[in-house]
Amino acid sequence: MAGKKNSVQRFMNITGKLRVIFGPAQKSGVDHPMTEDNRRLLQEREADAAQWETVRRADGSTYIVPKKQ
Repeated sequence: MAGKKNSVQRFMNITGKLRVIFGPAQKSGVDHPMTEDNRRLLQEREADAAQWETVRRADGSTYIVPKKQ
């Protein structure tokens, strides 16, 4: 019974073999400068988020409501 592998071990074995064929996952650094498209998208998302406020209940749960102008 010591030689029997569980499902997680079998899955990791399969993905290890696939990595040989497809190579490692692509990674990008976080230290590169922000592009103009990303900067514009960030400003749009911040403007969208600015119209909501988060309310916390006594039990610790949260929900959002429109900000009162």
